[in-house]
Amino acid sequence: MNAPTPVGTRYSPASARLPAPVLPGLMMNVQLTTQLLHRRLLEVNGDRELVSVQEASGAARTQSFRVTALRAGQLAAALARLGVREGDRVGTFSWNTAEHVEAYWGVMGMGAVLHTINLRLHTDQIAYTVRHAEDRVVLLDASLAEQFLPVLERCPDVEHVIVFGTLPEGVEVPGALSYEALLAAESPDFAWPDLDEHAAASLCYTSGTTGDPKGVLSSHRAVVLHAILMAGTEVYRITAEDRVLSLVPLFHAMGWGLPFVASAVGADLILPGRFLQPEPLGRIITEHRATWSAGVPTLWMDLLSHVDSPAGADVSLTSLRRVISGGTQVPTEMMREYQRRFDVEVVQGWGMTEIFPGATVSQDLPDAPGEERWHRRSLAGRVSPLYQVRISDPELGVLPQDGGSAGEVEVRGPAVASGYYKAPEVTSEKVTVDGWLRTGDVGTLDQQGWLQIRDRAKDAIKSGGEWIPSVDLENALMAHPRVREAAVVGRPDARWSERPHAFVVTDGPLDEEELRDFLAERVAKWWIPDSFDRVDAIPRTSTGKFDKLDLRKRLIGMGTGA
Repeated sequence: MNAPTPVGTRYSPASARLPAPVLPGLMMNVQLTTQLLHRRLLEVNGDRELVSVQEASGAARTQSFRVTALRAGQLAAALARLGVREGDRVGTFSWNTAEHVEAYWGVMGMGAVLHTINLRLHTDQIAYTVRHAEDRVVLLDASLAEQFLPVLERCPDVEHVIVFGTLPEGVEVPGALSYEALLAAESPDFAWPDLDEHAAASLCYTSGTTGDPKGVLSSHRAVVLHAILMAGTEVYRITAEDRVLSLVPLFHAMGWGLPFVASAVGADLILPGRFLQPEPLGRIITEHRATWSAGVPTLWMDLLSHVDSPAGADVSLTSLRRVISGGTQVPTEMMREYQRRFDVEVVQGWGMTEIFPGATVSQDLPDAPGEERWHRRSLAGRVSPLYQVRISDPELGVLPQDGGSAGEVEVRGPAVASGYYKAPEVTSEKVTVDGWLRTGDVGTLDQQGWLQIRDRAKDAIKSGGEWIPSVDLENALMAHPRVREAAVVGRPDARWSERPHAFVVTDGPLDEEELRDFLAERVAKWWIPDSFDRVDAIPRTSTGKFDKLDLRKRLIGMGTGA
């Protein structure tokens, strides 16, 4: 039995390993690397389709998984010829395209580290991540060349830029290499090296609202275990009959692992490119018969509005059966609408770059009594296998798993980061001495493993010494049939310390009194915001979450404090 980690001892992966067993097991020591899933593309699921949308009309290029795997081998050979070695970082600056997926397989499989660059960050932040990662090569989507050029000027250590697609007229990338020309010069029979499952496979940067983005370095073992776990029947519930529409950016939390899950299960994979607006999205679902998808709630709310408009008359969602949404709270009313009108099961998932998406996923319980079915679906979900979750308080310690005791959510498991890349100070702050990752989310956990996220620790509102969870208040507001979105932040108050202020996006006129009367039937009277602002849109971070830092700045500009 392992001795407990002494209090005050810094956790590390080395200190967490089991002691040598008395009797070794007689099992093959096959390393869990992405090469195992890559082989599956060739040997088992080679005939499945990868559909890469090229135009807003829905026109697409389709290639088999087998062709994708062979092209990944050509890419690996081309990168090796350019001098890329195991452990080197290779960046991608791209939408969800076939080439991006080929880079997933080729870069990781050759032992280099795939840095999926978040193109939604500010130019300064993008340049910081490229320099911090020490990217030697960047694979660039031609449609994004103009956006990347200012980044390239600030990153002199990038040795090669490889462009796929056609550059816009008048745009030049100095010294750029052609992706297709490089692949054409190589054989697909690349000699894949033997890799250690603990070696780094991918590098993603968090989009924190303060300070520089933080790097999360995932191992091959974590990537493979996550893919196998998500392929399970109780988590993503993807089957070999599905056509998976990957709306989550491949540069965000590894696209929720969907390329790997699709390869493991043998589901077709549809990549929308840059066409995420309601009109092309509706066309893509209709024409390519998507059955399963994942994306932030805004995409699905906007699609619902489009379907109800004259422009969306030809959209058919009859093929769609299941959607996992996350990044911010999924409105219950939206879930009801998709279920009632289209028989689409929309559920909520929870995760983050540090723990991979799907650490918890809610499920539909059609036999649950009354509103319990919708209550469960509105939760962050049930804890997935291989993850451990606990609720902690800095003064009280670990809290009871009773569904009511709220505190910071902490997580550990084989797909959870043990630290941040080249950031020991942040690691010390975010990883506890006994090896749990502090997520910064405030929540509760019940005895059946259902997690409810109540707020971000920094977003909870403390009024008169009592906490008001902004997420709960936002959910209550969005239950109003004419409220499309709502974000609540605290504003300073001389008497109560803080009071809620709500920003709302509405369909048509809606006065404050009607909102207050509506809330009075759903939340405690003292939770009701003192003030409201109707806005055209709520600002979001690069990962689709409400940008509450921006909203607080707006309050300052309005003279109401922050």
